[in-house]
Amino acid sequence: MIEIKNVSKQFGDIIALNNITASIEEGHVFGLIGTNGAGKSTLMRSICGIYEPDRGCILVDGEPIYENTAMKSKVFFISDDQYFFRNGTPMDMVRYYQTFYPDFDLKRFNSLMESLQLSTTRKINTFSKGMRKQLSVMLGVSSNAKYLLCDETFDGLDPVIRQAIKRLFIREMEENGLTPIIASHNLRELEDICEHVGLLHKGGILFSRDLETMKLGIFKLQCVLKHPEQIQQIAEQFPILKQEMRGMLTTLTLRGESSRISKLQQELEPVFWELLPLTLEEIFISEMEVKGYDFTNLYQ
Repeated sequence: MIEIKNVSKQFGDIIALNNITASIEEGHVFGLIGTNGAGKSTLMRSICGIYEPDRGCILVDGEPIYENTAMKSKVFFISDDQYFFRNGTPMDMVRYYQTFYPDFDLKRFNSLMESLQLSTTRKINTFSKGMRKQLSVMLGVSSNAKYLLCDETFDGLDPVIRQAIKRLFIREMEENGLTPIIASHNLRELEDICEHVGLLHKGGILFSRDLETMKLGIFKLQCVLKHPEQIQQIAEQFPILKQEMRGMLTTLTLRGESSRISKLQQELEPVFWELLPLTLEEIFISEMEVKGYDFTNLYQ
């Protein structure tokens, strides 16, 4: 388990992390989402021990990660712009990572690279962006680290490779106990694979929840009501995050239990009523709009 306890990190006047507390359980895919500049990359660099928190602490399997070589070998970080040696080859990077990851599996690395039809002797600076992303993932998986931190790892990959890497993660979780932690702006991508999601905003964590539980608690309601004042009746029972009107059709984003919402439907006897679960992207937008993160005026 990774435990983040009251962690704060500041760079000059910029507060990158502000008193964050969260837990990342083993054996699950954890998705880290947030607004631009929310602190996702800073948090990841802190989790793998690159940054030392100004306040608070980060524990990996019960031990502090910062300046702890043994614990750092359990964590592999794939940054959005991964570092490679100038004029280096994949095998040069393997030899480099073998220094820090004593359980690095060279046989597995060669097999994975062969499956992706990537040369281990070709200079990396001749690789495309997508090929470098693939190489980074193969290095991370082959390191045998317990926790794999991926910052925008799927960016630049074609759909076939994205699905292949997702299947690889699932296999590694089942066979080797891998715990992937994925930060991404592509929420549709995360929705396919993540079981737990943490939402960052302005350096603070708004929530950390199981994805299925989160989806069950927030809905999109499309309805045509007999009387306009019935919207107020809905608002009195359920927090409304967003409301839109298009002619007679009212669309509400609201929190609540589906059974209670269905009971209200029977009481109101609407002309039309449809309750839909939200996608992760819609949940993110709704939560951010509540926090005032709304830039729809750009196109009004």
